[in-house]
Amino acid sequence: MHFHAQGHPNIKGTHKNTFEFTKADHVTPAGDCIIGINANYDLDELKHFAQNNARCKITLIADGTTETLTAQTNPDFHDDHELVVRIGEHTDKRTFAFRAEKSAKYLRRDLIEKLKTGAKIEIHIEPAEQQRNE
Repeated sequence: MHFHAQGHPNIKGTHKNTFEFTKADHVTPAGDCIIGINANYDLDELKHFAQNNARCKITLIADGTTETLTAQTNPDFHDDHELVVRIGEHTDKRTFAFRAEKSAKYLRRDLIEKLKTGAKIEIHIEPAEQQRNE
């Protein structure tokens, strides 16, 4: 599954614990975790995907720059305005995934710089490949 969001000049991408996509059409400088506005995700599709409470692979693509990470889906996700990915264990209705490998602060800086210029971002979410124990 995938959705799109838009960059904005106020994007900082400096939050040490989370990154977020919002359906709002702006972000203030205080929103240091927000990396995309005008997100067009489908809540029902994401809720269905998150029900399995499994690892997922999240790929972010902006103007040719790609960042990939894995995280654990939260079956209790149900926010139609904000989608949050967290490094830690905390979950709430806005948390789509937790135990993520990266937060906004650890994303590629060239990706964040492109988002600061208003670049569009594609977000792809798929099941993470299971590791085999042989």
